[in-house]
Amino acid sequence: MNLISWNVNGLRAVMTKNFSERLEQMAPDILCLQETKAQDDQVAEALSGINGYHMYSNSAVKKGYSGTAVLSKVAPLAVQSDIGIAEHDQEGRVLTLEYDDFYLVNVYVPNSRNDLMRLGYRQEWDRAFFNHLKKLETHKPVVACGDFNVAHKPIDLARPKANYNKAAGYMQEEIDGMDRYTSEGFVDTFRHLHPQATDRYTWWSYRAGARENNVGWRIDYFLVSEAIVSRVKTAEILDDIMGSDHCPVRIEL
Repeated sequence: MNLISWNVNGLRAVMTKNFSERLEQMAPDILCLQETKAQDDQVAEALSGINGYHMYSNSAVKKGYSGTAVLSKVAPLAVQSDIGIAEHDQEGRVLTLEYDDFYLVNVYVPNSRNDLMRLGYRQEWDRAFFNHLKKLETHKPVVACGDFNVAHKPIDLARPKANYNKAAGYMQEEIDGMDRYTSEGFVDTFRHLHPQATDRYTWWSYRAGARENNVGWRIDYFLVSEAIVSRVKTAEILDDIMGSDHCPVRIEL
């Protein structure tokens, strides 16, 4: 099973950038999209020309903001939007799909913002989302993917010293949130299979030629329950796929 996660930074925008051709090239069995920036009806309209997939979306109350979607060749047993906490369920950030052998959770984790005004909220979110995953895990193993908006280790961004405790995405509080996942039952699949891989990033600023110079951050992940990590055959960063400031990430189960 080929699973791909991609923050498209606007679904309707990426549809004008050869999305259909890229979808055919990647050939996912399940494609998780983040930051659709579209309401459910707009997602359905944008994807109306895509055949062979069951489609699900979760949009924010605020129009043109956040949002997640999943395209799945296999019909899931059940689909749940959000995590059941009103405070955290206004921005369309989570879609949970149940399959025979696992839960798939597509997530777009809140950004702490450049001024760090949402850092406190981000910490609350991290705890609540972790609890959501652990509750699911009592029934079946979990595959959680998406834009987690944090570089976990110094190896995961081009300029760790310049950004540590100064920039959203590399604050110690955010790192602690990722530590919670990896110390309490979840495995970062890319780092598990490529422990020493350097200069492998999934997001680049649009400014100052960051992507051309590979001044990036690895903030998009597939986390899996320890119980199924042996089933992860490959974990890849598809940095040759253009169309967004993020590139897709992939695992094969």
